[in-house]
Amino acid sequence: MIDLSLVQKISIWVVPVILGITVHEVAHGFIARKLGDNTAFMLGRLTLNPIKHVDPMGTILIPGLLLLMQAGFIFGYAKPVPINWKNLGHPKRDMALVAVAGPVANLLMAFGWALLLRLGVMLGDNGLALVYMGIAGISINGILMVLNLLPLPPLDGGRVLTGLLPGPLAYKFSRIEPYGFFILIGLLVTGVLGAVMWPLLSAFFSLMVPVTGLSAQNFQLLLLALMGR
Repeated sequence: MIDLSLVQKISIWVVPVILGITVHEVAHGFIARKLGDNTAFMLGRLTLNPIKHVDPMGTILIPGLLLLMQAGFIFGYAKPVPINWKNLGHPKRDMALVAVAGPVANLLMAFGWALLLRLGVMLGDNGLALVYMGIAGISINGILMVLNLLPLPPLDGGRVLTGLLPGPLAYKFSRIEPYGFFILIGLLVTGVLGAVMWPLLSAFFSLMVPVTGLSAQNFQLLLLALMGR
């Protein structure tokens, strides 16, 4: 393991972060189109061009500040893909399917990065860049998946739960959405969010490690190096 400069860390994180956020949003729009809503497609949002999805705050500023502060974690978000539930055949069920598409995309990308990491391990010193980018890819996609599956509107998990609840309960639960962001910030500041997410992330990383070809200890050391710890 080598000491990484801030420039090296940014270079390693930039592609996994942008790709993880972008594909997550495209997955929402892709499934929505399959279920009858062409809104995202008509607005040009079903593209992997990150410029179409970049949110200056969530895609650039927040991840950048977290790296600069060596906060020990990193996350971000893109502009939400617009979905018109009125165009869906079965709005309640279909909105849940559209919501879960993003986290599923992150899970698949994490496996892809794990395989790329394994290739880097096989290449030895020549594959060091792939190893670090693989660690970053697994990490950001794991965080995006776990965070978005939390049952809090407007997170994807909240929309999935809304789709599963009976009508009256679903309506009452959905009314939390305008306050969801503030609740999330409160959970983050108080440390509750980390306490909830870390065991889930640890389980996720345990699932990924055997795919990478690394030992659990080396995976953790490389992750800590990337996080600035």
